[in-house]
Amino acid sequence: MIVPLILAGVALYGCFRRVDVYTALVQGAGDGLEVLMRILPSLVGLLTAVYMLRASGALDLAAQALTPLLDRIGLPGELLPLMLVRPISGSAALGVGAELIAAHGPDSYLGRTAAVMLGSTETTFYTIAVYFGAVKITKTRYAVPAALCADLTGFLAAAWAVRLCFGTNP
Repeated sequence: MIVPLILAGVALYGCFRRVDVYTALVQGAGDGLEVLMRILPSLVGLLTAVYMLRASGALDLAAQALTPLLDRIGLPGELLPLMLVRPISGSAALGVGAELIAAHGPDSYLGRTAAVMLGSTETTFYTIAVYFGAVKITKTRYAVPAALCADLTGFLAAAWAVRLCFGTNP
């Protein structure tokens, strides 16, 4: 009931201020479609690249190569595909997370860590493509490295928090 009440309140406020609410709504929807047309090519390219990486097995090869490094910093190597896909695509990361949870169980260390990682990190490149594309910014400067550092911090913090709260399951 909250959402319909908010919408009705906004419409009533617009009427009180003598704004043509319907015309404003139609104009806003048209502006939204223009933004969609500007960002759609970036999104199609990004999602195509993600699915090509997953289908080619490149993510699995990267996981095998980086597992020794991850073990040294306290992250299980099985989580690497999730950590590689999460900054690019939320739906692909959700699929990888669901596979991890199905394979290891929701109450396992890996399952809990995957769930916390999904909730504590962002789809960095998707977000940058949408927001920067909407306002026509082509040079991201420090936004991408800073966001990727934040993602890495989120991954490490997720593993630390799960280990602190639940311990590691054998």
